[in-house]
Amino acid sequence: MKRFAWRIVLGMLLLITAPAMAVSNSVLTPKQAGPHTYYFQGASEMASQENQGFMSNAGFVVTSDGVLVFDTLGTPALGQAMIDAIAEVTDQPVKRVIISHYHADHFYGLQAFKAVGAEVWAHTKGQSYLASDLAEQRLAQRREDLAPWVDDTTELVPADRWLTFEDGDTLEFQMGDSRFTLYDVSGAHAPDDIMLYVPSDDILFAGDLYFTGRIPYVGDADSRVWLAAMDRMLSMDPGMVIPGHGAASREPLKDMSLTRRYLEFLREELGQAVEEMIDFEQAYKDIDWSEFENEPAFDDANRINAYGQYLQMERESLENF
Repeated sequence: MKRFAWRIVLGMLLLITAPAMAVSNSVLTPKQAGPHTYYFQGASEMASQENQGFMSNAGFVVTSDGVLVFDTLGTPALGQAMIDAIAEVTDQPVKRVIISHYHADHFYGLQAFKAVGAEVWAHTKGQSYLASDLAEQRLAQRREDLAPWVDDTTELVPADRWLTFEDGDTLEFQMGDSRFTLYDVSGAHAPDDIMLYVPSDDILFAGDLYFTGRIPYVGDADSRVWLAAMDRMLSMDPGMVIPGHGAASREPLKDMSLTRRYLEFLREELGQAVEEMIDFEQAYKDIDWSEFENEPAFDDANRINAYGQYLQMERESLENF
């Protein structure tokens, strides 16, 4: 009887510790995009237990005065796995982190970087999100959906330097022998969007300005501003673009086509519904979604996106009054 009881206890311990072991053993392999630039590519789907929250991209640039990181993925464990992977590439310490925007899948790894002394930069508009009820609600949701990789020890880490872009829509800075440019594209995908350009490698980290290989998360974003921001990105003509989700691209016009077509489709269909005063439920039912319904993340994101853009088109319709 005692032996049977011990087997039950042992089994329970294994169930408890197995996820923790998976966390501690997380391993990421960076892809080299340029002489100094690397990135990590997540799965083309929404965050889940199966992918452990690894469904977005992040990257880093090695300079003569430390490592610059762009985004930190969606869990503290993934943030630590990034740090471990960077250490396999260079002996340079991680000195600075740029956050493209304060969405969970791009910054929940921050606390691992703060633990090694990195300085965090982000757009000043991210402050309002961190102080919002929505940020706490999303954290509670992730603690439930992504446990144990997001748990009670996961923190919403603020920036050490909030960027205001007072001198225009760009900010240039230098680390060691490398120069960088930050682009303010706030209000496109999120209120606090930032892009990072690496001139030495002619590579642009675009954040969630477009998604390759899956339906984008649109939510309540301003699709009109978003489309204009993509046009601006193309006018920069970078040699390579690393999006917030999906593979890096040397043909961004081609590879952003899914995001562009999808946004334009939402605006056209839901704008027409608003003009004809059709309520959202009926409009959603009537729309032919066949062009997009087989794309990854459609089932999880499309209804949320459609409702957000229905409200967006209502707001735009009021501008004429």
